[in-house]
Amino acid sequence: MGFTPREGLVLHQVGYEDQGRVRPILHRAALSDMVVPYGDPGTDHYRKNAFDAGEYGIGSLTNSLTLGCDCLGEIRYFDAHLNTGSGDAFTIPNAVCMHEEDYGILWKHTDWRTGQVEVRRSRRLVISSVATVGNYEYGFFWYLYQDGGIQLEIKLTGIINTAGIAEGETPRHGTLVAPLLNAHIHQHFFNFRLDMDVDGPANTVLEVNTVADPLGPDNPHANAFHAEATPLKSELEAQRVVDPMSGRYWVVTNPQVKNALGQPVGYKLMPGENILPFAHPSASIMKRAGFMSKHLWVTPYASGELSATGPYPNQHPGGAGLPEYTRNDRNVENTDLVLWYTLGYHHVPRPEDWPISPVAYCGFSLKPVGFFDTNPVLDVPPSAHHNGACHA
Repeated sequence: MGFTPREGLVLHQVGYEDQGRVRPILHRAALSDMVVPYGDPGTDHYRKNAFDAGEYGIGSLTNSLTLGCDCLGEIRYFDAHLNTGSGDAFTIPNAVCMHEEDYGILWKHTDWRTGQVEVRRSRRLVISSVATVGNYEYGFFWYLYQDGGIQLEIKLTGIINTAGIAEGETPRHGTLVAPLLNAHIHQHFFNFRLDMDVDGPANTVLEVNTVADPLGPDNPHANAFHAEATPLKSELEAQRVVDPMSGRYWVVTNPQVKNALGQPVGYKLMPGENILPFAHPSASIMKRAGFMSKHLWVTPYASGELSATGPYPNQHPGGAGLPEYTRNDRNVENTDLVLWYTLGYHHVPRPEDWPISPVAYCGFSLKPVGFFDTNPVLDVPPSAHHNGACHA
């Protein structure tokens, strides 16, 4: 684990120990940047489009976490050592929390013929931090699962942006959440930089869509459908958006490493809840935060390309970051790859969000696809309880 003033929590060299050998999956993973565009065109509100990482430094705004409130259980805390704007050192105690927690059933099966039951409990490793940026709180939770799954979950809470409204007026660009109080419609966009290393650096990205087979002799009952995988060979080809109607996901494969079935090993990026911005392409925020226009970007690794908005987004006129990185349409096939995943949380405020919003969730998952020869958690022993083991 690492920590920077701009990105906050960073994961390095994530791998899975498989039969005594650590197999690499991720070289580096962190929040790249985030922005909160508002939908009110009023003079006081249209400019509220803060880049919470690139402008303010979300790492510098991280909370000190406390046992029993932010984290429960047997906890290991990590301090963050940063610098002020004038260069003086300061420390955020307990900036990162790491613990293990029960996560329900890992796998289970009941043999109805014999009545034998086998069930295993799931445990996950939690690595988390929470930042306060003005009126909002953002919790960043990385979950590492026993079956090789990796999940990023963002927990959004805090105080929504509001403004006074005349009595009897119905807000067009927001919601009346209390008497004379309008909460503006807005979105939260996050971009995560995932420096992939799936069993080595020579990786290729496949887009997988599920399609219905055409009617005909090969589909006589009109029920057939199948998954189609298409390689994304260049940066422009690899600028993609989610499509839940096709079950779209993306797989990072290593064509040089095969599993026992002769298939290239891989990890898939599974989108969660997502959306695109509603701002017009000519809007200032769309020029400055061009990363919002696509959910997936893929670039070859370059040491200076760390932020989706470029190194200096504060008051930048636009075009920096991912739009500039990908302008030359570099090759992204069978090479050292970086995935940039954009996720958007769409917030039409409710009265229930006032005065403090309950936590809302968004995120994504990375899951093994052919990375293992079989279910990797068959060796998890049964858990004991007061009547003995959890299997009959």
